Order: sequence, then structure tokens, then C-alpha cells
Amino acid sequence: MGFILRVLIVALGLGLASALVPGIQVQDGRTLIGAALLLGIVNALVRPLIVLLTLPITVLTLGLFLLVINAALLGLVASFFEGFTISGFWSALLGSTVVSLTGWIVSWFIGPRGRVELIVRRERF
Repeated sequence: MGFILRVLIVALGLGLASALVPGIQVQDGRTLIGAALLLGIVNALVRPLIVLLTLPITVLTLGLFLLVINAALLGLVASFFEGFTISGFWSALLGSTVVSLTGWIVSWFIGPRGRVELIVRRERF
């Protein structure tokens, strides 16, 4: 259940990116879900290797090169789908930022096991 929820969160981020960022287009919902699933797989398998290989430049740029890596991986995913297009580097960079921020914000409400959690504030007397 947690895996499905996380794929839906990434799909939400991709949908927001296609709505907000000029140059990113997603044709339909099936393409959106497929791209979200593939992006999750790519981030789990390919991203750690690329981050390790580019560690010196990432340290030199104080971590800003990770934004370039995220944009490249989003472009890689877009190349596998006919209905998912990214027009250029800046669109990919802004789109990956939207997807990352969406996942980050929504993860505040999701526990480590992928369950929606309710945060209750209790007053101490």
C-alpha cells in the first residue's frame, strides 16, 4: 500500500509540473502513472550510482549539481514515453524541482511505512 501511495505522490508531482512548467507535457493519466513508476525505479537504482560517480563535482558545487542530476533523470524517464515530453534543460530542472517539492511536502503527512498519519497536538498542563 505504501508503494502505491508513493507512486501516486510522484504522479501528483508530475501532474503539477506539467501544469505549472512550460515545456513539460503529459498526454494522459496512464502515461503519468507509468512515468511516476519509472521515475521511482530510476531514482532507486540509477540515481545512487550517478550521485556516487559525480560526488567530486557535487561537493565542489555545494550540492547544487544534484539538481542537474534530478533534471537529467526526469529527462531520461521522458525519453521512454511518447506522451511525456520535456522541451529542454530548464524545463526539466524546474519540473524536477516541482516533483521534489511536492514529494517533500506530502511526505510530512506520510509515515516511514507509507501510511497517512494524523498529527495531534496535545496541550501539557
